[in-house]
Amino acid sequence: MHVAPARGTAVQDHVALAEIELCGDLIIAASAAREDRLSPDRIDEVLKLAEERFLEEHGEKTDSSA
Repeated sequence: MHVAPARGTAVQDHVALAEIELCGDLIIAASAAREDRLSPDRIDEVLKLAEERFLEEHGEKTDSSA
């Protein structure tokens, strides 16, 4: 069997990586929840916090009042 040599040209799909991180945030929130399922409000809260963290890490301002 022939395996192609590893090259230093790794491609990163930033959208896929962001979606994976969001899924991870939801899994963590679900595992910490007392109820069987996350409520829609809790899901929105988790995703909003993830969005705010992303914007802060990339130097963009967040509007917490919205």
